[in-house]
Amino acid sequence: MESPNKMSSVQSMRPKRGVPEGLWIRCPQCKATIFRKEMESRLHVCPECDYHFHLPARERIRQLLDEDSFEEWFTDLRPRDELNFKDRVYYADRLKAEQAKTGMPDAAIVGKGYVRGRPVIFGVTDFAFMAGSMGSVVGEKLTRAAEAATRLKLPLIFVSGSGGGARMQEGILSLMQMAKISAALGRYDQAGGLYIAILTNPTMGGVAASFALQGDMTLAEPGALIGFAGKRTIWNTVRLELPEGFQTSEFLLQHGFIDRIIHRRDLRTEVARIIDYCEH
Repeated sequence: MESPNKMSSVQSMRPKRGVPEGLWIRCPQCKATIFRKEMESRLHVCPECDYHFHLPARERIRQLLDEDSFEEWFTDLRPRDELNFKDRVYYADRLKAEQAKTGMPDAAIVGKGYVRGRPVIFGVTDFAFMAGSMGSVVGEKLTRAAEAATRLKLPLIFVSGSGGGARMQEGILSLMQMAKISAALGRYDQAGGLYIAILTNPTMGGVAASFALQGDMTLAEPGALIGFAGKRTIWNTVRLELPEGFQTSEFLLQHGFIDRIIHRRDLRTEVARIIDYCEH
């Protein structure tokens, strides 16, 4: 029979059984500790307070479009450091790091898909890639998508998850994208196209000042931050104290800035309904 001391020594050498890392997640809104898999099964929505977590671009495609219906376009477009820009690191190095982290060449994905059997041209920006900021590639992809929707006479859907606005590392080349996309959307509108803009948290800066708020129908997820400059920036520049929650989707709906707030679980059905209503 082994001595108690020897058994204690063997037990101390065994790895302790703990809770696997990442099994639980804290909701930033209600502060509840929630089971990650339950949150994911609810389309990345908190089961306690309905807070809508960030959703990666490809996961959003899977949720909003019909299964295996999406055909991605313009995958050969890659961003370049035309200005040889450096802040803390060179822009070229930052791009490589972001591409490795997200598996995306840049912050936008566009292509053709189906929403409950209805063909659409679809684009989405992802906050995970440099805060979803709009550089030349993002602008070019969205512009080409709008032009394709015009040519094919199909509804156009852009989902914005961009908190970074125009990408400062590309300077005026980035700012030009606001006008370029807006011009393409103008031509699409003149051709009689239906553009549905879906705003998620956050939609800010040059994105909000261009394509995100030009929809024929502007939808938003609950609690999304939407606006141009943030509250802190406004205070630092003009010393203006603004109402609590003034840039949330609920505040904007109340003041006629957006058309509807739609829960993520209902989004596919409601988008299909809007397409049917507007095309008949």
